[in-house]
Amino acid sequence: MIQKIDLRTTPRAAATPELLKAEAAKVAAIPAERIFRVDITRRSIDARQRNVMVNLGLRLHIDEIDENADTVESPVYPDVSHAPQAIVVGAGPAGLFAALELIETGIKPIVLERGKDVDSRRLDMAAISREGRVDPDSNYCFGEGGAGAYSDGKLYTRSKKRGPTEKVLRVLHVHGAQKDILIDAHPHIGTDRLPKVIKAMRETILKSGGEVHFGTRVEDLILSPDKSECLGVKDASGRRWLGPVILATGHSARDVYHLLLRKGVDIEAKGIAVGVRLEHPQELIDRIQYHSPQGRGKYLPAAEYSMLTRVDDRAVYSFCMCPGGYIIPAASAPGQLVVNGMSPANRGTRWANSGMVVEILPEDIPGDDPLRIMHYQEEIEKRFFEASGNTQKAPAQRMTDFVASRPSADLPRSSYPPGVFPARIDQLLPKPISRRLQKGFAEFGRKSRGFLSPEAILVGDETRTSAPVRIPRMPDTLQHIGVKGLYPCGEGAGYAGGIVSAAVDGIRCAQALAGSPDKSEI
Repeated sequence: MIQKIDLRTTPRAAATPELLKAEAAKVAAIPAERIFRVDITRRSIDARQRNVMVNLGLRLHIDEIDENADTVESPVYPDVSHAPQAIVVGAGPAGLFAALELIETGIKPIVLERGKDVDSRRLDMAAISREGRVDPDSNYCFGEGGAGAYSDGKLYTRSKKRGPTEKVLRVLHVHGAQKDILIDAHPHIGTDRLPKVIKAMRETILKSGGEVHFGTRVEDLILSPDKSECLGVKDASGRRWLGPVILATGHSARDVYHLLLRKGVDIEAKGIAVGVRLEHPQELIDRIQYHSPQGRGKYLPAAEYSMLTRVDDRAVYSFCMCPGGYIIPAASAPGQLVVNGMSPANRGTRWANSGMVVEILPEDIPGDDPLRIMHYQEEIEKRFFEASGNTQKAPAQRMTDFVASRPSADLPRSSYPPGVFPARIDQLLPKPISRRLQKGFAEFGRKSRGFLSPEAILVGDETRTSAPVRIPRMPDTLQHIGVKGLYPCGEGAGYAGGIVSAAVDGIRCAQALAGSPDKSEI
């Protein structure tokens, strides 16, 4: 017999099977001997009070073990080798999930990825750190798995009302992600594990008769004579790929935005957020968040935080928090300096980092150029690159010095592989950004004692929080508002932010394509 219960307990009990069984027996009002197994089905940490507690959902196997209770349903992927085809541009989370969903609906996906496979990318990413050399087609942003492949695999999203988030987690799990992602309130896979999951997803696409082509950069759209319909795409070699197109190119494919503008495809400026990576010692964040001089102790994970305020009518907030992680170089072309963050599965490094950013709205940048927010990003990235002496070594400043508008005489050790050097980030950032960050940090320090610390450093710059452009689409068909057969998708189109929401949008676009009235003509 299966019985489901909720339990609020201590971190020690939650991590100790015999203690957990004893507490579960009390809640279920049965002898512990009758419980043959305890499955954790839901887990979250409540650190709001001094005594940290763990909230659990449990499934109790009473008197016997039900082996079927733990089964995770896997989607069915039929053979689509000879089915009508659709083109998926980009092999990030939106593109990969779109491709899998197309297979489920009986359509053959042709996935075109400008970068390399997830393993081959590693050498090009290492070259950024070791040599300062950025391959514009293979880096932390471009390649199989997209920007998320090497940035922690965080799977937390607030977009649950917009699509099948549980399906996304199930698909990741059946392709090799640890089962904890189905349980934890803030699940993550880890940079060291996610590539294997991505490769397994590719294998599913190939085994089902789909195609995946690396080193295939799309350089043109094939439009009907009146430009009202997208018939396919053309790659850099001149090869034509015909079929309806799911455009899932990610937030850093700036050449695609230029292409759309050149082809007369409507796009519009979209707000983003700009700032820095803030890095603390993880031990300090543990002490602050868990209200204990001993930090997280034996039974708690590396602590996370979330910060939010408004300064001068704009949001200032933490973004993509990486406990026990690294800061990484995230430029996608030569002449840029951009940073991001990631964590391994065990979140075991000595550092915690987070994007700390300020909201930028289209009306904050003068003009009507739909690419003006993108140009704003580019200007900041170029300024930081030049400040570094045209290298990938990053400007950095102690948090307290930044707030006080003074230089840092020295810096603590950082996780950033190319290295950091003291610089006036308060002057390198645009004044409205610096001013709001300074006020925001002061407020965060008042709310969370110890957070505003000389042990923390700002590492600049963080500009790739989301796409600077939205590609407008019809809310019912998800096709572009003026171009039939073109499905703007995911983060690069302005409809997602992170792995799960991008995957959800990929699923939705594939379903919309499959349900189009002219499916028989694909």
